[in-house]
Amino acid sequence: MTLLIAAALIHAFAGILSLIPRTERRTAAVGVAGAVGAGLCGLPPVIACLVNGSVETFARAWSVPYGSFSITLDPLAAFFLLPLFLIGPLASLYGAAYDMKKQGRDGTWFFLHGLLGGMALTVLSSNTVLFMISWEVMSVSAFFLVTRDHARETVRRAGRTYLIATHVGAAFILGFFLLAGRNAASLDFADLSANAGSTPAWLLLLFAFLGFGAKAGIMPLHFWLPEAHPAAPSHVSALMSGVMIKMGIYGILRVLLWVPLPSWLPWILILFGVMTGVWGILFALAQRDLKRLLAYSSVENIGIITLGIGVGLLGRDLDLPLIAAAGFCGALIHVLNHSLMKSLLFLAAGSVLHATGTTNMDRLGGLAKKMPLSASTFLVGSLSICALPPLCGFFGEFLLYLAGFHGLMTFLPQAAIPLSLAIGGLALIGGLAAASFTKAYGIVFLGQARSPEAEHAHEAHPAMFSVMIILAGGCVASGLAAPLVLDFVSPVVAQLTSSHAGQVRILMRPLQETFWLTTLVGAHLLFAIASLIFLRRLYLARRSVKETGTWDCGYAAPAARMQYTASSYAQPMIFSSLLRPWLRPRRRLASPKGLLPSAASMSTSVPDIILEEAAEPFLRRVADLLVPLRKFQQGQVQLYIFYIALTLLALLAWKAG
Repeated sequence: MTLLIAAALIHAFAGILSLIPRTERRTAAVGVAGAVGAGLCGLPPVIACLVNGSVETFARAWSVPYGSFSITLDPLAAFFLLPLFLIGPLASLYGAAYDMKKQGRDGTWFFLHGLLGGMALTVLSSNTVLFMISWEVMSVSAFFLVTRDHARETVRRAGRTYLIATHVGAAFILGFFLLAGRNAASLDFADLSANAGSTPAWLLLLFAFLGFGAKAGIMPLHFWLPEAHPAAPSHVSALMSGVMIKMGIYGILRVLLWVPLPSWLPWILILFGVMTGVWGILFALAQRDLKRLLAYSSVENIGIITLGIGVGLLGRDLDLPLIAAAGFCGALIHVLNHSLMKSLLFLAAGSVLHATGTTNMDRLGGLAKKMPLSASTFLVGSLSICALPPLCGFFGEFLLYLAGFHGLMTFLPQAAIPLSLAIGGLALIGGLAAASFTKAYGIVFLGQARSPEAEHAHEAHPAMFSVMIILAGGCVASGLAAPLVLDFVSPVVAQLTSSHAGQVRILMRPLQETFWLTTLVGAHLLFAIASLIFLRRLYLARRSVKETGTWDCGYAAPAARMQYTASSYAQPMIFSSLLRPWLRPRRRLASPKGLLPSAASMSTSVPDIILEEAAEPFLRRVADLLVPLRKFQQGQVQLYIFYIALTLLALLAWKAG
């Protein structure tokens, strides 16, 4: 526990030191050293906790009302700290080379360490007041990182959307804590757990789902993700998608350990998981902006994780231990692997943005020749997130399929119906994910350059592609080591199923043997591919190789404009009779006019209907209702002090009464 406290203190001191005026290089060195030092301090106790399944606590009195500096490291907390201490240092190293000059002047390192330290304390907190303070530090730090380029209106809009969504979510989380602790002896988590039964379970779960679901990006609370991720610097997007949105999943799992769970909850989680996954990947397929596509893909993967939690709860409720263990294991493994995959993809997208100045896929193309390392790492991330064996994204979904088919063999209607939905949803999500990332890789890296920016692109800074290579290696290694990862998550599954880690390991042994077979075949496949590449290069090393154009379909002078664009690639699916009523795509057509028309154009777009038709109109109505309150905001400090004094008097009167 001492090392974890030291990690949090390192983040605090590194953030403060980064504000001291100095050269950009030294500021970046302080920021990177702080992130790496915190990671090195935090990883040993986290790994030890996951190996041993131990629980450590640390508590000190605190003068804050109802608060105490109470932190706990248990397997669930350790598992969610693992990606934080892995991705944090790598993202910081990437960020130092991404935009060093600007980061040295605008406090980016201060807020980056605020985000990392806030997430660490959020996971470790075992007191409501400390949790909410850490949650706000995390959320506000992310807001300032998202709005770093606030001169652009789109960035300011994304920041407002994120800030409103995160604070509405925080209000529901606070409401959950107040309801759970209204008759408790204190606001420590242990007392909340003992007292949670005094409030209707459906009400507690509603508040928790709205609060933590907003942070995770579960449909229909996802609308801030596709706005915030394209606006943020790419290494911040990697942290937000790879780590921060998992704080919402952590909160949901923590609540499931406290609240008496109704029998309908697994059905709800599976339903929302399928909806979130399918909706997210459909909108990813429709995007033209690469980072926006990746943001919607994060929504999809949150759906898969939510679905897995629902499958695990279903198995636990029906006393089907294999389904429970496989469901929870699948969800947890996908949490870890998504952190690797999506961080890699966002950093590779950042490399593209750094080299070309745009993430508009219709202006890219042919980058595999200009940026071979970035293209290769993006390809590894794409194959992983499409769940192709033996890469890491395969095994979490494979466990969920195994849980689903095993549940169907029980012939229990309570299991067969929701698990059939889960299997069908996973299959649909997998097919659409393959289409989305085939489009992303093909349009961005293959073909010909569609703009001068893409024509003159260059490979990323060595520090940037070094980080991407490490993450790509992590995607491969995590896939090949999947049987060992099962042992790694067993203490967490035991905590969620109220069983012993040894029992979970015994239960998962047949699946582990299947994993070993899969990884063995996958390792041989990778070795065969690598051998063929080596032999080809060896064979061609002493021969003259000529390059010529491919078959041009009869065109004498093929041009970049003749290629598929991001929109045209997805158009047959997006405008199909099946999907069009749900996605509501728009087409803008300027038809040629006159005998000798000079110009014509057509463009398509797929706006997020939840953001456009629900969230934004609601926020506008709230803003209109709050307009009369502006007269109380006069900009006079004396008046604000008077408001504070009135509030304190009212609180004293309420307490005295």
